[in-house]
Amino acid sequence: MTSMRLVAGIDLGGTAINYTFLDEAGHFRIEGLWEHPARSVDGPDACLSQISDGLHLAAAHAGVDLAEVVAVGLDTPGPATATGLLSCRGSTNFVHPDWSGFDIRGGVERRLGKPVVYLNDGNAAALWGHVSIFGSENRATSLSAIIGTGLGGGVITEGRVVTGRHGFGGELGHVLIPWSSIPGIEGIDPRCNCGRTGDLESLCSLTAIRRTLLPFFTARHPGHRLAALDPADAAKQVRGLAAEGDEMCRSIFQVQARALGLFFDEMINVFDPDALIIGGGAMEATAEFREWFLREVRAGMPTQRSEQAGIPLHVIPNGDTAGARGAALEAARIVRS
Repeated sequence: MTSMRLVAGIDLGGTAINYTFLDEAGHFRIEGLWEHPARSVDGPDACLSQISDGLHLAAAHAGVDLAEVVAVGLDTPGPATATGLLSCRGSTNFVHPDWSGFDIRGGVERRLGKPVVYLNDGNAAALWGHVSIFGSENRATSLSAIIGTGLGGGVITEGRVVTGRHGFGGELGHVLIPWSSIPGIEGIDPRCNCGRTGDLESLCSLTAIRRTLLPFFTARHPGHRLAALDPADAAKQVRGLAAEGDEMCRSIFQVQARALGLFFDEMINVFDPDALIIGGGAMEATAEFREWFLREVRAGMPTQRSEQAGIPLHVIPNGDTAGARGAALEAARIVRS
């Protein structure tokens, strides 16, 4: 067995990179969010330089000697294969044409001169959520939905991410749900970037708020303060107003919660998991809002068999750091095995 010493976790987003380090005792050397600009819009070469520069700065911040780092866990937005080859149609947050079909794992490995393990960002966050609840040595199964610009997620069983044949396992946002059964949205047309109508992401994501839910509800509440704003600017205010109790904004999040409830019902009947987990920006709000949202998710779930009805529903802790932590955990698992 290889001595682990330290592994690094790198969460690469469209505009920022988050870093962490994990030691042999299972302690993260950076407690909160530690970010560096990504420059993804300038293409792979500029972004890889940013990743390397940021890693050195993060190591100095954490008091870590990079010579002790034996492997790196990397996560990025998808779609990408299990080996980190970005989709030829382009990754969600990487708009520069040179990213199309780019081997992001191999590129980072060559730039850093260290072995790199890859997960997509939803899978990485799901792994951290699972380990934070069950620990690293367990035989449990969990299913996570990560609400952000899109809807990512992951299925974890016995401490392993279910990546599937090509690495697209856990693309939970593109699972179709019986959305027309959600009350109060008659006449809505929920279309997703992937081309589907009525998948989870089409109703449960920031993009869904901007493109579909906010226009639908402001047309019914023309006097609302968000009705006169640009949809992109207004969408960013919905969560804060919902947390304050704004009725229309709560209605928007109620639709998202009910959509999650329908989706989780499908997943219970596929995986019979030990827990359901929710993460992402929608959960970065007040405790009262999170508790209300979880109640609404349960209210949206069809009646379960008595053996299923009490399934735990959790929120991922340390949500902003979930990707980097999950990536580091996957690197540590590979090193140890």
